[in-house]
Amino acid sequence: MSAPGDNYQRALDRFLREHPDVAAELDSLNPLAAQARGESLAQYRTELLYQAFEAQAEREGLFAWELTLKLTTESSAAFEAERLEVHKEVAQMAGMSWADYCQLHDLSG
Repeated sequence: MSAPGDNYQRALDRFLREHPDVAAELDSLNPLAAQARGESLAQYRTELLYQAFEAQAEREGLFAWELTLKLTTESSAAFEAERLEVHKEVAQMAGMSWADYCQLHDLSG
């Protein structure tokens, strides 16, 4: 299994391949805009990429980590299985019953 950071980078790479409009926008950023924010062009680009990725996750009704998982698993079934497993771990860490957690996050568990 890949490290979490590796999966996130793979998800970002796939996201850019699947959203060429976002990639084109990021590739044509004005360096002066980055400078005005006190950032390098690379830092500015990275921040905008993260924002676009999170916005996509929100449009799909997912957390960013779920979109990462969706873009890096081999199938829809694998995504759903891994997603539920992580949610179960979070519920357990939060000290919530699985039923309450599912209701809170609109999950069918």
